[in-house]
Amino acid sequence: MGDAAPDTEARRLATEARDRVRFEEEALALADQVYRVARRLVRSREEAEDLVQETYSRAFRSWQSYTPGTNMRAWLLRILTNLNVDRGRRAQRAPDQTPIEENDYYLANKMASSAGEEVLEQDRVVERLSQDSVVDALSSLPHDFRDVVVLVDIGEFSYADAAQILDVPIGTVMSRLHRGRRQLKQRLAEEAIV
Repeated sequence: MGDAAPDTEARRLATEARDRVRFEEEALALADQVYRVARRLVRSREEAEDLVQETYSRAFRSWQSYTPGTNMRAWLLRILTNLNVDRGRRAQRAPDQTPIEENDYYLANKMASSAGEEVLEQDRVVERLSQDSVVDALSSLPHDFRDVVVLVDIGEFSYADAAQILDVPIGTVMSRLHRGRRQLKQRLAEEAIV
C-alpha cells in the first residue's frame, strides 16, 4: 500500500511534464505569427522582439491556465495585446524624454540640403511610399483602435476571434475597426500631402 502513493505521484509528474512539453511545442510553433502581430503593434523591431519575449515568458509561467484544445493563437495574442496595452499605459505616465542628439535622419538631411531641392523631393516621395510611414501611422493610432486594426486587417482574425482576444463585445470590435481604419486613412493622407 505504501508503494502506491509514490507511483501515483511519479505518474502525475510525468503527465505534467509531457503536457508542458506539448504546450511549449505548440506555443513555439506560433512564434512567427505572434511576432508579425507584435511588429504591427509597436514602432521598432526591437520593441516587437521584447514584446514577444514578454508574451512567451508570461505564457510559459502560466501555461497551466491554458485549456488544451482551445485556440492557442488567440490565447497568446491576448497575452500580447494585454502586455502592449500595459506598456502603452506605462509610457503615457512616463515623462516625455527627448534625446540630446539630433534626429536619426541627420546624415540624410545633410545630404539632401547639400544636393538641393530635387533630391529632397525624391526623398519625400520614397519616404511616403515606405513601409515605415505605414507602421508609424499605425503606431500613432490609440491602442484600442490599433489593436483591432492589427488583429483583423493584418492578423486576419475574424471579428469574433478579435473580440475574444481583446475581451470586448463583437460590436465594439466592429466600431473600433471602422474608426481605426478611418483614422489610419486620414493619417496616411496627411503624410502623403506633406
